[in-house]
Amino acid sequence: MPRPPAAALASLFASPDDVEAAFYEALQRGDIEALMALWADDDEIVCVHPGGGGRLVGPAAIRASFEAIFANGGIPVVPQQVHRLHQLGAALHHLVERIEVITPEGRQVGWVVATNVYVKAAQGWRLAAHHASPAEPQEPAVASAEGPNTLH
Repeated sequence: MPRPPAAALASLFASPDDVEAAFYEALQRGDIEALMALWADDDEIVCVHPGGGGRLVGPAAIRASFEAIFANGGIPVVPQQVHRLHQLGAALHHLVERIEVITPEGRQVGWVVATNVYVKAAQGWRLAAHHASPAEPQEPAVASAEGPNTLH
């Protein structure tokens, strides 16, 4: 069965949670068309990968970076510890990404902290920004109100 065009895929998302689920599914499958269909139709969309390389602005730069990443296949990433802040036309999700790979040395688990920003457009909810940073080697804990805070 043929897939609908990328523009049609993007219009199907009724909530930021729907877009987020599709985002991580596209990452896992290494599906560039599905991934790019999730982004807002705006030249100012932005992505920062955890491996560095700077800030990528615009669909062409984001697409090129994910095409290079997907050259090795999908990313075995699972979102965890999702916290949501929703407003009328925008939503911010901050979460932990768990990445598990099997290497000749055995199973390796890595952690990334990420922030995803969603906007509501005429075509439904879309991804406007994805910012990911490497985390400590162990699973990041959820900070409580009583715990230590870092201001930077």
